[in-house]
Amino acid sequence: MKGIHHIAVQARDWDASLKLYRDVLGMPIVAQFGTSERKIILLDLGGGGHIELFQPQSSTPAPGTSAVNDPVTHFALHSDDARADAEKVRAAGYRITVEPKDVHLDPLDVAIAFFEGPSGEVIEFFQVKNLSK
Repeated sequence: MKGIHHIAVQARDWDASLKLYRDVLGMPIVAQFGTSERKIILLDLGGGGHIELFQPQSSTPAPGTSAVNDPVTHFALHSDDARADAEKVRAAGYRITVEPKDVHLDPLDVAIAFFEGPSGEVIEFFQVKNLSK
């Protein structure tokens, strides 16, 4: 493993979250994806790490309420080979929750896979394949 690639945060107030991460903390947006109903942005933390910020949906808990795995939904480990890493944890008995797949997250081309850790934590392998133009 090369470290943490990103920590995914389910925003409860989109504008307040953008103000904090982008404007106050100065994290530049490096990728924007998702749908018109649910935007997702990747912000650069520096040092190779990122915050993946999810726009709230109607089912998102209101600010101040608690929920399992919320607002942090998962953390992603920077991987050189997401498929091989998924097979390694599968062989060790961990449950793969999202099979390895290639995805385009404008402007990134990546391979991802998710599995469940021993305490129920959601862990993603995140392999950056290239930066598309």
